[in-house]
Amino acid sequence: MSNQLDLVIKNGKVVFPDGVKTKDIGVKAGKIIAIDDQINLPATQVDDAQGLYIFPGAIDVHVHFNEPGREDWEGFTTGSYMLAAGGYTSYFDMPLNGIPSTTNLRAFQEKNELAKKKSVIDHYLWGGLVPGNIEDLSNLASAGVVGFKAFISDSGNEEFSAVDDDTLIQGMKEIARLDKILALHAESRTITNFLTAEKIAQQKLSADDYLAARPIVAEVEAVHKALTYAEVTGCPLHFVHISSPQAVEKIREAKRKGIDVTVETCPHYLLYSHLALQTKGAVAKCSPPLRLEKERKQLIQLLCDNEFDIIASDHSPAPFALKDPVTHNIFSAWGGISGGQFTLLSMLELVKKHNIPLEIIADWTALNPTKRFSLDGKGKIDIGYDADFAIISLDKETIVSPYNYYAKHKHSLYEDHCFPCSVLRTYNRGNVVFDESKVRTTSC
Repeated sequence: MSNQLDLVIKNGKVVFPDGVKTKDIGVKAGKIIAIDDQINLPATQVDDAQGLYIFPGAIDVHVHFNEPGREDWEGFTTGSYMLAAGGYTSYFDMPLNGIPSTTNLRAFQEKNELAKKKSVIDHYLWGGLVPGNIEDLSNLASAGVVGFKAFISDSGNEEFSAVDDDTLIQGMKEIARLDKILALHAESRTITNFLTAEKIAQQKLSADDYLAARPIVAEVEAVHKALTYAEVTGCPLHFVHISSPQAVEKIREAKRKGIDVTVETCPHYLLYSHLALQTKGAVAKCSPPLRLEKERKQLIQLLCDNEFDIIASDHSPAPFALKDPVTHNIFSAWGGISGGQFTLLSMLELVKKHNIPLEIIADWTALNPTKRFSLDGKGKIDIGYDADFAIISLDKETIVSPYNYYAKHKHSLYEDHCFPCSVLRTYNRGNVVFDESKVRTTSC
C-alpha cells in the first residue's frame, strides 16, 4: 500500500473534544488516518493552516431545502453549497416544504435521489409525522430517515398538517418502538390560531401584533404537553428552535426526571431580538418569533451555561415576493429566516464576546448532533473519522452581503452583519467543497 496521502493539513490549531492543540492531520480515501505533531509523508495536497483553527465539519440538523416541488425557494445545489461556505459538511433536511412532503416511502426515495445527485456535502433526511401516516413510519425508518418531525402548531403549508393530540401520542408510541427521535415545532396551535384570528379581525397587523399572537406561553404549553406524552410513551424528543428561557426551564426539569429529550436553538434568537422585526420587516419573521431583548439576554446566559444541546440554523428561505407582502400585514408574509451559512460564524462571534471554549462550540455544531442521531464517523476530528473540516480565521472579519451569501435568494436578516471571523476552506471527506480564496468576498 502506498504511503502517499491524499491530503495533509499542517500546523493548524485543531479543535478536539478536550481542547485545542496544534497538530498535523493526514487524510487518505476520505478518512483521517494520522494526527501528529508533524506528518512528513508525501501528500497529493498540502494545506498550511498556520495560525488558523480547524473545526470538525459542522452538522446542521435543521434546514429547509424544499425539493422536490419548491426548488425556486432554495434547492439542494444552492443550499448545500451555502452550508459548505459556512463550514458545514452535513445537514438534515426537513420534510415539510417539498411537494410531496416526506411522509411516506415513495416521497423519501424521490427526495433522497435528488439530494444524492445535487448536494455537495453529506445529507440526511427527516421523515414527517402528520395525521394519517402512522402506518408509514416503519417504512420510513427502515429507509433511513434520521428521525421524524411534527408540528403542534400549523406548519404554514397545506401539504404538512399539524398533529392533533391523538396523532401525537400514537405517533410517539410508534416512534419509540422504532427507536427513532421525534423533533417538534412546539407552539400551541389553539393559542396561536386564536390570537392570530383576533389580531387579523381587529386589523392589528404590525410586528408587535405578530409577537403578541405567538406568546411565550404558547411555546411553554406545547413543550409541557409533549414532555408529558414522552413520559407516557417513552419517545425520545428533540425540541427545535426553542426561543424562550421558560421553555428551556421546562426541558431542563424533564431532563432531571430522566426523560430522553434534547433542545436546540438558533443563532437568530441569540443575535437578534424583536427589534429586528420592527426595523427590518419580514426578513426577520419566524415562528416562534424573535423575542424581546430581555429574553434574548436570558437565552445568551443559558447558552453560556451550556443548557442547549444543539445549535441549528432553521434555514427557511423563500422568494422575496413572499417575504415582502404588498400590504402592511406582517401576518401575510412567509415566516422563515434565511441564514444557514452563518450559524458557525454566529457561535464564534459569541465565543469572543462571552469567553466560551471553542470545543463547546464544536460540541453544539458537530459532536452533539452525531451523538443524538447516531451518525457514524462524523462529529469530531479523530483517526478513522470522515475528513470533514472547517478551517477558520478568528482574526479575519466578514460582512454579509449578496456577494458572499450563497443561498438562492440573497435577502437575509444577516445582511450587513459583521462577523469577527471567517470560514476560509471547508473539506468534506477530504475534498475541498468551499474555498474562500476562489470566490468574491467582502470584509468589515
